[in-house]
Amino acid sequence: MTEATTTAAPVEKHELETRFPDAVKAEARPGYTGFLVETSKLTEVATALRDEMGYDYLSSVTAVDYYSDAPNAENFIEVVYHFYKSTGGGALEIKVQTPRENSTVPSLTPLYPGADFQEREAYDLYGVNFEGHPDQRRILMWEGFAGYPMRKDWKEAYFEEEVKPFKNRWPEGQVYRIEDRNPFNKNNKYPQGFDPVGFKETDDPKLYEVLERAAREYSEDIDTEQVVVNLGPQHPSTHGVFRMAVRLDGETIVALKPVMGYLHRNHEKIGERNTWTMNMPFTDRLDYLSSMSNNFGYALAVEKLMGDKAAPPERAEYLRVIMAELTRISNHLWAVGFLLNDLGAFFTPSLYAIQERELILDIFEATTGSRMMCNYFRFGGVARDLPEGIYGKIKDLVFERLPRKIDELDIYLSENELVRSRSEGVGVITPEEAIAFSTAGPVLRASGVPYDIRRADPYSIYDRFKFEVTVRQHGDVYDRYMIRLDEMRQSLDILKQAITDLPGGAAGGEVMNGKNPYQVRVPAGESYGRVEGPKGELGYYIVSNGKGNPARYHVRAPSFINLTVLEKMCVGQKVADVVVNLGSIDIVLGEVDR
Repeated sequence: MTEATTTAAPVEKHELETRFPDAVKAEARPGYTGFLVETSKLTEVATALRDEMGYDYLSSVTAVDYYSDAPNAENFIEVVYHFYKSTGGGALEIKVQTPRENSTVPSLTPLYPGADFQEREAYDLYGVNFEGHPDQRRILMWEGFAGYPMRKDWKEAYFEEEVKPFKNRWPEGQVYRIEDRNPFNKNNKYPQGFDPVGFKETDDPKLYEVLERAAREYSEDIDTEQVVVNLGPQHPSTHGVFRMAVRLDGETIVALKPVMGYLHRNHEKIGERNTWTMNMPFTDRLDYLSSMSNNFGYALAVEKLMGDKAAPPERAEYLRVIMAELTRISNHLWAVGFLLNDLGAFFTPSLYAIQERELILDIFEATTGSRMMCNYFRFGGVARDLPEGIYGKIKDLVFERLPRKIDELDIYLSENELVRSRSEGVGVITPEEAIAFSTAGPVLRASGVPYDIRRADPYSIYDRFKFEVTVRQHGDVYDRYMIRLDEMRQSLDILKQAITDLPGGAAGGEVMNGKNPYQVRVPAGESYGRVEGPKGELGYYIVSNGKGNPARYHVRAPSFINLTVLEKMCVGQKVADVVVNLGSIDIVLGEVDR
């Protein structure tokens, strides 16, 4: 008898490694996926991904600070990219590493314009210089801010401890206010040479320079003087504290730059201090109209790392889908109502839309205890089952009332002469532009791109339901309005199937995989969880070092990234169209600014 020998099957190389053998290496770190790319070859690799391999959609760009103050620790900044094919499929993830001192990476904005705001965010919060970026300025912090707040060695004014729960709360239970022991001004840092008394603003002059540069590409036969107008940050049409600096030739927009960050609270830094469980209610505060979808994406990202022990029971999977689709309808009702406000129909249509939304919020309140900050999802299920009587109420809404009310909105609004004349042909985005600018959700599909994550890269149990990925072909404001009506009807189709097939029906059943833990530990590694939220792709990139708090917690916010295309929508349009274009994107500033 001869001793059996086994030989490991050779690992097949990805075409990216074959194409760039000296510049691309498959990830070898346990729990990590994707490829490490030589920084100097990033542009070349990204060009091949887009032009040769079909990865035309750059969904997410972010950075991670790998830092330790231990002796001989290897410290560096890693920039992480998630590419997809607009025809569907999973992610291709690549990373480049750069030293923490003088961090420099080539900008991908010339190849993928959708990287613009995301690279500015990584520059702003991590100090990564994106060489070749056409407009690298801070985007969320103000220009006099000292340092890069997402770096691990940056400490805020009221710094207490690296991670929660803080010792004075638990287990010691001796609660005190950190500001009483660490008063403001005693620890406030300014940039070198900064004088708060003699401070002169430098950011606005740079902003106006960028506007002037962009306006040079625009020419008219008549020689007229151009003027700059600021809309916001305090204006009802901006849907929150948001500013648009617009350069006008007569009434025609020749350049526009969004200015944001007025509500920035460093959501991600707080998220890295929180425990994994604490972040679930924290996600409610992003897009406060869609807390259930926010919970969903975060739960998926963490459950990917936790594996089978966090697999939700069947009933919980159905409840998740039911809540997510009710959220989509609720969000779109709000979006349609307020778009009509932006078009000048002061509040009457929106009040009719809000009335239906309130009925959905009744369901949320009865189930979760809150109308908007629902905090309903848990790792491995949902917090609680439907209370008595709610199954029937959902059924009545989905099968009877909502289809009728959505039809009424359609009948009274869609053929209205003013709605059509103010929105058709306004703010047109072609399919190629929609993909290049990384737009997502209704903005992308209204431009004729049939990309919906529920179909393109299915998650949860969406592959069990029959529904259409609806598209519109003109890419204008009118189509972005119509696509939301289409999507509400498709959500109703999904809901009808989910309610009918819900295991246990009205009687109830198991909604958690085991006991709902007070605290979880997540295995070391990284993951990216994404859902098709009402406003588009909502993604969470997380890194775990095996401890009780995320080492990295990043939110790919659709409201923020969809704004990248706003200037493209508006140039050549009249100034009166700015408000309508912005309304058609449907943003929530809590998610934009984070």
